[in-house]
Amino acid sequence: MKSSKISVLVGAALLTAALCAVAVAQDHATPQEVVKKVREAATTLSKTSDVAQFNEKQGPWVWKDTYVFIQDCDKKVVAAHPIKPEQIGKDLGSVKDAKSGKSAFPEDWCKKVENAPSGAWNEYNWPKPGEKEASRKLAYCLRAKGSPYVACSGIYDDKATIAEVSKLSSGK
Repeated sequence: MKSSKISVLVGAALLTAALCAVAVAQDHATPQEVVKKVREAATTLSKTSDVAQFNEKQGPWVWKDTYVFIQDCDKKVVAAHPIKPEQIGKDLGSVKDAKSGKSAFPEDWCKKVENAPSGAWNEYNWPKPGEKEASRKLAYCLRAKGSPYVACSGIYDDKATIAEVSKLSSGK
């Protein structure tokens, strides 16, 4: 009798721990979600070229611990940013990796994205929404056809590699 009660208690404890782990994981965007949202954003921009919707902090382009931001590759500036509106209009070269101080987007970034039909991933350090300290971010960017815009979003992850997440966007 005692062993069955202990088994039930151990089982309940394991189930509770597993549910907590799932709940915590659900607070973080996955690479798959990022690819899907960026593709939706690029399609939307291809049809409308309306970047204002991407500045809405409570809008559909902000979810879990991430968001879509927009770059204008003709002007080489940040065109929309729902979390840090002070970034809007900033030259892409002046957007700095929060740890290294180097440019988060290399000079040839727009050309790289334009030449990658399935998009491109980039790695830099950037604060998560609501935080001051920088975390490692892998951002996926895709050119919106027929426009100067590039839609981007990212995951905050210390372990994923560019090679791993690139497989998701390339379909391999």
